Amino acid sequence: MKLSAIALDYDGTIAHANTLDPGVREAIGVARARGVVVLLVTGRSLAELQRVVGELHLVDAIVAENGAVIHFPASGRTSMLAHPIQEPFVAELRRRGIPHEPGQCLLDADAGEAPRLLEAIRALEQPLVLAFNRGRVMVLPQGISKGTGLGAALAMLRLSPRNTLAIGDAENDYELLRLAEIGVAVEWGSGALRASADLVLAGAGPSAVAGFVRDLAERGRLPHPTRARRRLMLGFTDAGREFSLAVRGRNVLVAGDSKSGKSWVAGLLCEQLILHGYSVCVIDPEGDYVSLEALPGVTVLGGEDPPPTPREILGALRYPDRSVVVDLSHLPHDEKALYIRALLPVLNVLRRRTGLPHRVVLDEAHYFLHGSDGAASLDLEPHGYTVVTYCASQLPKSILAATEVVLVTCESNPAELKALQDVCGQCPDEGDAGWAMVAHLKVGQAVALPITEESGGTLRLFTIGQRLTPHVRHRQKYVDVPVSAERAFVFAPDGQGDLARARTLRQFVRALEALPAPLLDAFARRGDFSRWVRDVFGDHALARELRLVEERHRASRRLETRTETADAIRARYDLLDEEPVLA
Repeated sequence: MKLSAIALDYDGTIAHANTLDPGVREAIGVARARGVVVLLVTGRSLAELQRVVGELHLVDAIVAENGAVIHFPASGRTSMLAHPIQEPFVAELRRRGIPHEPGQCLLDADAGEAPRLLEAIRALEQPLVLAFNRGRVMVLPQGISKGTGLGAALAMLRLSPRNTLAIGDAENDYELLRLAEIGVAVEWGSGALRASADLVLAGAGPSAVAGFVRDLAERGRLPHPTRARRRLMLGFTDAGREFSLAVRGRNVLVAGDSKSGKSWVAGLLCEQLILHGYSVCVIDPEGDYVSLEALPGVTVLGGEDPPPTPREILGALRYPDRSVVVDLSHLPHDEKALYIRALLPVLNVLRRRTGLPHRVVLDEAHYFLHGSDGAASLDLEPHGYTVVTYCASQLPKSILAATEVVLVTCESNPAELKALQDVCGQCPDEGDAGWAMVAHLKVGQAVALPITEESGGTLRLFTIGQRLTPHVRHRQKYVDVPVSAERAFVFAPDGQGDLARARTLRQFVRALEALPAPLLDAFARRGDFSRWVRDVFGDHALARELRLVEERHRASRRLETRTETADAIRARYDLLDEEPVLA
């Protein structure tokens, strides 16, 4: 992912004996010249920092007093994120003879004074905590840390923690490193901090940071962590162990038969990325992802409205905590293809410039990426694509070659299975029996192919996990846009003498509620309702619910069957009372 910001601890990380390392000062200039925002994050007060550093304009922002104070040198603006230390508490410390250095929101003292400081806090019932920094201890308002301060500063700068790298050396840097996408602990600092960091920077002092920062700025991308703290939980293996993917910005392919659960898996990944704070843009040809709008910061554009213009897309994604679903379900197929071919280059430029969105998801990709110009539609170098398709063989070879994670639901087409085997290249041979398993996966199962690092070099079978948001396949499309006449539900005994034909779910519910009891009994006993929903709409979850209603009806004719069937559909598809006029 793109590197947008570097957050640097001061004492012990880039400074020794109060003095900023000259090489680090120069490296900060190189980074800022290349468009990388640099922040100093320190436990010192602003006045003290200015005394030891001098000119503060060498950085874009300063998070001082361990996260309680934010300062922007260019504008001179200072914000306090916590209440000042109360004078009665300071007076109590003087009365007890506890040496301390006051700031605006914190007090600094020798770490040996911690027991007496704690006694004073308890005696005055103050909402304060102690934070240690090597041989020093800070008295802070509750809820304040370098992490909260950095998060607030990045929000003011409209930058994402997911494009930020932080470097620290001591106990009070834990939250700083945890907030950033990549947290780096210096080798000469705290051993406990090194054990929890994403990367450890080798060296003996601040001069090592200078070279590291300079290299980062030249590459313009975040380094790969040695361990991944953020993971996307996909489900559970047969042994009951959690199966998850590390978040590393890799290109992902989700493949499988039509109606086998591909969009469910892709939606599951999207949910977790959004909740981890990543910006996601979903290009949704069939309206399968609109329920993601229930998550924080997600906007659905398009649908019944005209598709968003490139300008509107850029506006919706200008903030790092925003995600967008572009719903194209109401467009004719040819218009979808033209729109997507125009949208992808816009997203490429935006991602190069800002690093947002962090991930682009394209469903039904075989329709829009095939042909000689399909590969050019994706800017593969920054990675971060999720491509969903039931026809991987039609994707350009360059896209398949750039894929690092492959998740497959049931794939029964031998030609498609062969294409997926080819993606694996030199992966260990699973044998015919192993690959044959992929053709017989049940709904709710998937495999990670051996090319996926977390698969352990095998076909890793797992049961797909639950989602937070409901997955309603073609939700708006099938409420009111009719299916073909051949796929309509025919309300007639043995297909003779049509009573009614339902080509939308709304029409189906209306006809169901007017259906004579003998016909209702016949349909329910044969399982026609659940079969139609499963085969025509591919909504397996709703079909399972209707099948349970039908099974209860077969056991004993129930008056509730009509109501339970209609209510299940209404609850899943939010049917409105008004019957729209169809053109």
